Amino acid sequence: MNSELYLSDLESKPAYLTELADGLRTEDPFEKLPRGIGKVLFLGMGSSRYAAGVAALRLRAAGVYAHAEYASAAASLPPEAGTLVVPISATGTSRETLDAVARYAGGPAYLATLTNRPDSPLAEAADLVVDMRAGEERGGVACRTFQHTLALLLVLEYRLTGRGRDLPELLTRAAEATADLLDRRDEWLPLALELLDGPDGVHTIAPAERLSSAEQSALMFREGPRRRADACESGDWSHVDVYLTKTLDYRALLFPGSRYDEQAMDWVRERESLVITVGAEVKDAAAAVRYAHDDDPDVALLTETLVAELIAAYWWTAQ
Repeated sequence: MNSELYLSDLESKPAYLTELADGLRTEDPFEKLPRGIGKVLFLGMGSSRYAAGVAALRLRAAGVYAHAEYASAAASLPPEAGTLVVPISATGTSRETLDAVARYAGGPAYLATLTNRPDSPLAEAADLVVDMRAGEERGGVACRTFQHTLALLLVLEYRLTGRGRDLPELLTRAAEATADLLDRRDEWLPLALELLDGPDGVHTIAPAERLSSAEQSALMFREGPRRRADACESGDWSHVDVYLTKTLDYRALLFPGSRYDEQAMDWVRERESLVITVGAEVKDAAAAVRYAHDDDPDVALLTETLVAELIAAYWWTAQ
């Protein structure tokens, strides 16, 4: 792992996302999926599972039975015809995911693997291999692959439901939003670095529909600069993390969009905690990081983790 190469990986996000968008204009990577899919099971660990959790929620909201499972679970859905199993691993070598796939390989379920390494062991077991097309992450941290996983899971959603939007256009907007955050980092990053640099770590909060943003952000603080970090869903925050504001120097990144944001902010005000929002203004937040197209929830899903990723990169480099 290398902090300078990690930063370089982040800076190349717009170019790789634009390239993915261009590819989707001429090719549907899920075109060969069989008909008659009744259930979808996502398998993954870490960032892969974070993205899968959001994808599963979106599919359920569209009427498709979908579940995101820890690949390390001893058992999950049985291997049945009509079940689409989607193992996700950027490297294609995650031990837990390979072990989980062994339960389904060669059976009646259909295996569609999502990986950044089409030549990996995970790909060898699949009926269909979908390339993330995120390039080599030389910093050793899953950042572009996380963004591309989310993007391709939106493609899968559209394939299974027929619902959604012009995905190449969405990815182009996300690339523009990503570039905007990078280009204007001198405007927002110094203050964010200062405000979140507390003795008790960083907390991240996001609505269920974008919980992956909070989870991935917390992971970036742990994985690079090795700082304490905790992720929480916006509504659940008032039942779980609110207690931390009583005794800690509580500092958080809030990804707005939940109907329960104000409920959390009431406690933040009462306990004089510190919150920085990403993508929207919230009353009494210490600061807000805005970016192009941040009023679009799908753009936010694909973009907003870059704020935490950049903060983590600069803290990591400073060490």
